[in-house]
Parts: sequence; C-alpha cells; structure tokens
Amino acid sequence: MKIPKNKKIYFASDQHFGAPTPEASKKREAIFLNWLDEIEKDASVLFLLGDLFDFWFEYKEVVPKGFVRVLGKLAHFVDSGIEVHYFVGNHDLWMRNYFQTELGIPVYHKPKDFTLENTSFFIGHGDGLGPNDKGYKRMKKLFTNPLAKWLYRLLHPDIGMRLGHYFSVKNKLISGAEDVVFLGEDKEWLAQYAQRKLKQRHRDFFLFGHRHIPMEIELNPKSKYINLGDWITHFTYGIFDGKNFELKKWKG
Repeated sequence: MKIPKNKKIYFASDQHFGAPTPEASKKREAIFLNWLDEIEKDASVLFLLGDLFDFWFEYKEVVPKGFVRVLGKLAHFVDSGIEVHYFVGNHDLWMRNYFQTELGIPVYHKPKDFTLENTSFFIGHGDGLGPNDKGYKRMKKLFTNPLAKWLYRLLHPDIGMRLGHYFSVKNKLISGAEDVVFLGEDKEWLAQYAQRKLKQRHRDFFLFGHRHIPMEIELNPKSKYINLGDWITHFTYGIFDGKNFELKKWKG
C-alpha cells in the first residue's frame, strides 16, 4: 500500500460509543468527530481496530439506532477517496455486511498483515489472543457460532439490543479482559503473543487495541508492539507517514 505525497495513515481503536449512557457517549462522539475533521486534511487511509460501539448486532434488516454522525463521516471519508478498514472487536463481533454494503468499508474478523510503503504491520483488535483470558475465549466461540447468532436474531431487536447493552457493560466475561492496568512489558499478553508470531515471521509493528492502554513495547531492535489506547480516557491514536510511526494524544 503506497502513501501519496504529503499524506498519512491513521489508526484508532476502542471508542465504545453508546457507553456508559447515550448522553455521555455523545460528548465523546463529538471529540472523535473533531479528530476525524482534522485528519481528513492529510489522511490517505484510516484503520479502526474495533469496539467503535459498546454493542453492535446486525439483524437481517435492522442495525442499531444512533451513531449517525460517526457513520456519516466514515461514509464521507470513503466517498472522498480515503480508505477505511475496520477490524471487529469483542463488543462488535456480530457485524455482518452493513459496513461493506452501506459504507464501502471492508471488515476483518481476524488479524491481518499489511505492508504500508516498505513497512510491515500485523493489525487486529487483540481480544482472545495470547495466554490467559480462557473464559472469554470459550464465550467467543459461543458468540460466533452460527446457530447461536441465528437464535439471538429471533429476539425482537428492542429486547436483543437491551440485553446486549446490559451485558456489554456489566459482564467482564462477555466483554473480555479489559482491565486497564499495565502488567509490565514481560507480562503484557498481547506483547507475548507478538513475540510468538515473530518466531514465525518478522513484522516491523504489531498493532492492537483492546487493552485500552496506550503503550509501545520493543520486541527486538527491529520490531515493536503498539497498543493504541482508547477514546474513553486517553483519546490516543497512531499516525504513520511512510517512514515513522507515532503514538499521539488528541487534544482538540
């Protein structure tokens, strides 16, 4: 993937719009939209690494109410020639084809390799990877089971959305391990996962969300693990100009 002259690639994760209340969420949405307005000037690609919403479930003919301004802005990006790529997180596992068909945004359900200019990136949300978090890994298999999803769709959307919002906020087993406490460079489980992947193949950067903590950990002199943080507490994002990657905090 080539980066046009004077353009950049941006990365963001874990906005969790809709939580903890619609009123509080709208304030954060306004901040995120402000950031999108700013980066539109020089963005060639935007990667969103999951959990844009605190809960998202697509029925065959119904999608969740709200988030119109954010979705409209992403559609505007695509219509303007700015590529947008989306990786599902543990709060929006149930995406189907709405982003592809309505917004023109490809959606990835697993981590994926990208070569940006001459730099290699391994990108994903991060849930269910690495050691531990076994309870969530078992639950994820259930959540992604076609029969389980079909049965959930039998619920009226008003009931299904209400249940989903409740569990996404209240139940950490369903949400996945998101405790925002730094474990130490040698114990961060996504860094451990990246170290294992390095033994199979070199990547310059391993880029994830999910942990809600902005961090950069050197895996070896030529490879780094980056966590993008979130848009709840940190309001952090990544930027790549074709040569250098920088983790930054939005103060707009």
